[in-house]
Amino acid sequence: MANNVVRIGLVVFAYLVGSIPVGVILGKLKGVDPRRTGSGNIGATNVMRVGGKALGIVTLLGDAAKGFVPVALAGALGCDALTIAIVGLAAFLGHIFPVFLGFKGGKGVATALGVYLAIRPLVILGAFIVFLIVFLAWRYVSLASMVGAIVVPVGLYLIKAPCELVSMSGIIGILVIIRHKENISRLLKGTENKI
Repeated sequence: MANNVVRIGLVVFAYLVGSIPVGVILGKLKGVDPRRTGSGNIGATNVMRVGGKALGIVTLLGDAAKGFVPVALAGALGCDALTIAIVGLAAFLGHIFPVFLGFKGGKGVATALGVYLAIRPLVILGAFIVFLIVFLAWRYVSLASMVGAIVVPVGLYLIKAPCELVSMSGIIGILVIIRHKENISRLLKGTENKI
C-alpha cells in the first residue's frame, strides 16, 4: 500500500502530466497554434482540423496517455480507490486547467478516456459504442463526447465499481459538459461544425 507521501506525489505528478499541452506542442511542429486557429481548442479535434488527421490522432493518443499513465501507476503501487480517483481527477484537471498554459486548457475528453482505460476498460468500450452511434447519426464530435461523458458514470455504477470511481467520473462528466457550453450553444443554433 502506498503511504501519504507517495499519494501526494502521485496527485502532483498526475496534475503536471495532465498539464502537458500535447496539441500545442505538436501543432507548433507543423507551424500552427491550435489556440489561435479553428475553434481555438487544444484538443485532438481542433488539432486535426488545423494540422491534419495524423497530428490529430497523435494528439488524441498523447492526451489519453496523460490520463492513463498516472492512474495506471497509482494502481500498480497498490493505491486505494479514493487515491486512484483523486489521481485521475488531478490528471483531468491538469488538462483543462494546465499550469503551463496559464490554466487555459482543453475540454478533457481524451484525458478522461485515458483515466477510464486505466480503471475499467470495458466501460470505455460501452461508452465508445454509444459515442460512435451518436457521432455517425449526427456527425458532431462535441455531442458524441458529451453523451459518452454521461454514459461512463452510469456504466461504472451498473458494474458496481467503487463509489469513489463513480463519483470521480460524475465530476468529470459534469466538467466535460460545462467545458462544452459554447458547443451546446452552437448545437442549439445549428451552427456547430460537423466532421
